Amino acid sequence: MANSGSIFRCLLAGAAIAAAIVFSEPARAEVSVSINLGPPVVVAEPPHLVLVPRSRVYFSPDPQVDIFFYGGYWWSPRGDRWYRATEHNGPWGVIERSRVPQEVIVVPGDYRTRFEREKRVPYGQWKKQHKQVEKAKHKEQKRDKHDDRGGGGKHGR
Repeated sequence: MANSGSIFRCLLAGAAIAAAIVFSEPARAEVSVSINLGPPVVVAEPPHLVLVPRSRVYFSPDPQVDIFFYGGYWWSPRGDRWYRATEHNGPWGVIERSRVPQEVIVVPGDYRTRFEREKRVPYGQWKKQHKQVEKAKHKEQKRDKHDDRGGGGKHGR
């Protein structure tokens, strides 16, 4: 009978394993891959830009996208991330918040309603003006650099 006891235990163990296999849910493995190549909203061309008063920060009044221009770059926050681009339509790259200019970060969250009566400049006109301002600034920097090297001023004997 000792032999029948071990057979019974084997049958019982086999039944328990079979029941565990039949009644348990199959294990599921899920893999999720997310590649964020830029802000979810891409602006083809902002129709207008508005200057934030007492600053050099411009914003697009389009309610679908937070996009700012400052210091030669376009800036766009998405959740807790910031993106930067040299053109309004990208390519956009993630940038550390600590590298976003303070002037852009301090734009009030309600900027669209707060500054809704400010002058809207058509993008084409803004771009033309911006190029002229940048050209004049570059010319001035070049002149200042020349003056610093002794290119200007009085010459002694």
